[in-house]
Amino acid sequence: MARGSVAVVGAAETSKMGQITEMSELQLQADAALNAMADAGLTAADIDGIATAGKPPDALAQYLGITPSWLDGTLIGGSSFMLHVRHALSAIETGLCTTVLIVHGESGRSRVEAEGFPEFIGGKLAGQFEVPYGASLPPTMFTIPVLRYLASNGLTPEDMAPVSVIQREWAALNPRATFKDPITVDDVMNARMVAYPFTLLMCCLRTDGGGALILTAADRAKDFPHLPVYVLGTGESAEGPLVSQLEDFTSSKAFRLSGKRAFEEAGISHTDVDHLMIYDAFAHVPLYGLEDLGFCQPGEAAEFIRNRHTAPGGRLPLNTNGGGLSYMHSGMYGMYAMQESIRQLRGTAPAQVPNANISVAHGVGGMFSVAGTIIFGTESAKQ
Repeated sequence: MARGSVAVVGAAETSKMGQITEMSELQLQADAALNAMADAGLTAADIDGIATAGKPPDALAQYLGITPSWLDGTLIGGSSFMLHVRHALSAIETGLCTTVLIVHGESGRSRVEAEGFPEFIGGKLAGQFEVPYGASLPPTMFTIPVLRYLASNGLTPEDMAPVSVIQREWAALNPRATFKDPITVDDVMNARMVAYPFTLLMCCLRTDGGGALILTAADRAKDFPHLPVYVLGTGESAEGPLVSQLEDFTSSKAFRLSGKRAFEEAGISHTDVDHLMIYDAFAHVPLYGLEDLGFCQPGEAAEFIRNRHTAPGGRLPLNTNGGGLSYMHSGMYGMYAMQESIRQLRGTAPAQVPNANISVAHGVGGMFSVAGTIIFGTESAKQ
């Protein structure tokens, strides 16, 4: 795929976030979609491609009055939306459609007509080989690799706590964040134990909400109301649905392959990156992300964060919206990571990073087994 051939020309989240008891998941999708169309100055008649995860894309298309020539219902968990962006690039480049709407809407807290995850109730391979042994929900499944990671790198659960503390600092700068009150390492370690080694403050939120992006060819991008944000590189990979069968518990093969492909497509080095979003379903995921994407050497990410390199004023701003730990997390978080990347490159983020021109958004899917990486850039970065 050609570097910078497609741009994001519309981006918005749902009108409300947090607890939204009056809206179904389809209505949350529609709210996010309409907000993104308003942001781009478009109507349903202008959209000919649609992608969703959870509720099928044809249902939302009918609900909004869209007649698509291209649909994508890829559902692999939180990084589904990174994969949608990658697939949309290919569709636009090959002429399958011209203007793609990628939508997320999820009632993760209120559970109003929620789709849920089938593997949690005994379906699929996990229902045969993991659920009977107690690995049945994200906190009990994400623990499997992290315990080996900590032991192999000579770390303790306390070494994950600064992730939560620093992301709360970012959240304090964001009016839409769910949690803004400052916390300390002691607060994190003394919080209620959920599933060892995760305390409550190491676990993501449960919220309702959504978001949407609109993509089109770069040669049309300047015809829209806001500064276009270009897609410079993309990657995706997977190891399969069973977290217990990962190749290496101390490193994600999917992360490495997805990130490598995205950086190769973008033609950039790590020193070119001004801003980074790493999906943080739990406090350890940014550690894997920093290492497997190549920003830190194996085993060094915890110290990198502890030394405040990712904090406000640090040299690699990370999860500047507060992340899934403090901003919001409806179950599939990847859309919100990309929304923050777009805001940063448009210059409209509440906690704005000065002179941000390149942002990397990296997502995890399944139970730590799928990955998607998108590298966004401004007009100057595209040159």
